[in-house]
Amino acid sequence: MAELSKGAKAPSFSLQDQDGKTVKLGDSQGRKLLLYFYPKADTPGCTTQACSIRDAMPDLKSLGIAAVGISPDEPKAQKKFADKYQLSFPLLSDPQHATAVAYGAWGENQGILRSSFLIDEAGKILQAWYKVSPADTVPLAKEALLQARD
Repeated sequence: MAELSKGAKAPSFSLQDQDGKTVKLGDSQGRKLLLYFYPKADTPGCTTQACSIRDAMPDLKSLGIAAVGISPDEPKAQKKFADKYQLSFPLLSDPQHATAVAYGAWGENQGILRSSFLIDEAGKILQAWYKVSPADTVPLAKEALLQARD
């Protein structure tokens, strides 16, 4: 598993969201993206992480950041999860783990490694966090963005 580091080009992806719409990395061109990988929809840690991002969306949007979550779950499970917790951002289905592997967020023995990435407007990694705590995803992204501005 190769981890991505600051300045690396973010691997492209084209995955289905919870509504069956295809979402690509290029869709966020011109704005920053908080991309995060989570193991399974509607489990305690994943719910904590998704709801913290949901609750932070007004702040994230004011900072010019969009959010996208990715897990191996099928779109139907993602839809149920999004509806249950009123998640207003795309949850993408990566059942073959190809995107998770490309981002270094997949371990053969561990499955999904909870990871998050702050990607700039040009598709470069501003910061990558591997094995991130669900509650730390948003604070780390905000801190990295503030540091990048200094």
